[in-house]
Amino acid sequence: MSVVITVAPTGPIATKADNPSLPTTPEEIAAAAEEAHRLGASVVHVHLRDEQQRPTADLGIARRAMELISERCPILIQLSTGVGLSVPFEGRERLVELRPRMATLNPCSMSFGEGEFRNPPAGVRRLAARMRELGVKPELEIYDTGHLDACLRLLDEGLLDEPLQFSMVLGVRGGMAATPDNLLTMVRRLPPGAIWQVIAVGRASLPLTAIGLALGGNARAGMEDTLHLGKGKLTDGNAPLVDRAVQLAHDLNLEVAGAEETEKLLQLPGGSGHKEGPGRRWDGRGRSTYLLLRYAVLVELAVLRS
Repeated sequence: MSVVITVAPTGPIATKADNPSLPTTPEEIAAAAEEAHRLGASVVHVHLRDEQQRPTADLGIARRAMELISERCPILIQLSTGVGLSVPFEGRERLVELRPRMATLNPCSMSFGEGEFRNPPAGVRRLAARMRELGVKPELEIYDTGHLDACLRLLDEGLLDEPLQFSMVLGVRGGMAATPDNLLTMVRRLPPGAIWQVIAVGRASLPLTAIGLALGGNARAGMEDTLHLGKGKLTDGNAPLVDRAVQLAHDLNLEVAGAEETEKLLQLPGGSGHKEGPGRRWDGRGRSTYLLLRYAVLVELAVLRS
């Protein structure tokens, strides 16, 4: 069974002052995407920065990044419409006009650290409808249990198409804590056939990624989620984090999907995989899933105690 590895090379918060290896220009982001693709990533989750490394929804910068990535490799592009807390929703939503294969859709407003992540209900509905018109697959980023219910309401209103694709974000202050119990709760509540991955922040990234893979999810790696490869050790770019995620999948006897297979697994609109069967399901793997989960939990406990 194959899993999808997504690289998130930049994010909205860290700068080169936090880690000099963080890619922030379109050229650096494209180079990071190419290297991650060579290692096994089939999706790149793109946050954009201006010349001062500030989050931006500038369409020129976005177009440049997308062009450079596509010139370098066939990795599938997923634009973040979250962008950054300082960027107004109306500017963020315009990014889907560039028609990436995928883009994020954040269903709810929330506290985010010391800031506020604004996603007004009317704007979310408008963005969901426009993504559907353009054939841009939404990745539904859910930071708390109620966010899942908001997504299901969008589905009931005809603004989303199945299978739904979720990212369960854990560890952001203002959202769910990064615990195995919270992840299990969310996985149990997902609708049938849902496609999902774990996004865990900081030192929880590795153990919760392992648990997510064991439960049948996909995986994300990159400097948006953690700037460190280990305790007190800054990562030298995104490549070591992607390589670790790929190795983790292989250690769990999972194949890593290439871009063409990922199109099928994620059922991207207009791709060769449209209307194919659902992705991996976590609930049919019996004792092997239980043993993998137990191993991953032990790994997490060891890391958190270190």
